[in-house]
Amino acid sequence: MNLFSRKKPEVVLRENQRILNRTIRELDRERIKMEQQERKVISDLKQMANKNQMDAVKVIALDLVRTRRQIKKLIMMKINIQGVASKLVSLKSNASMGNVMCSVAKTLSAMNRQINLPQIQKIAMEFERQSEMMEMKQEAMDDAIDDVVGDADDDIETDKVVEQVLDELGIKMTADLNGICYLVNF
Repeated sequence: MNLFSRKKPEVVLRENQRILNRTIRELDRERIKMEQQERKVISDLKQMANKNQMDAVKVIALDLVRTRRQIKKLIMMKINIQGVASKLVSLKSNASMGNVMCSVAKTLSAMNRQINLPQIQKIAMEFERQSEMMEMKQEAMDDAIDDVVGDADDDIETDKVVEQVLDELGIKMTADLNGICYLVNF
């Protein structure tokens, strides 16, 4: 690696991730070979035990123990390398997030320079005043339409519905409901 060349961090990260992934695959291949060797050693151990050759059984058992330790070491190395790989991914995402935050900060700064606060306040006050005027005009139009369109049949139907509900509840209607409705505030 040339000391004077300046590679982008993304390129260096990608290269390192490739190296880590290659190493993990090599460790997996080595572990599989060791597990196959373990099965072979166990088979040999059983054969020697059947032949009652105890000295050979002890040597093979020692080889089995060493093989299992080696498998365990390979697994631990793989886990450690995977941890390093995940840290690299985390660093990459943190760097990306930092870049995004930097660009957002620049954008917000530019937007803040363009915002004229007194002008926005004036616009907001004008908007509120116009909205209130529109609401008042809408209420006046609704009242005028209700006065023109209001049906006398609505009052009769309302009285019938109320009388039916009261009859179902067992209450007799003794007063004119139109007069009561104006006195009672709902």
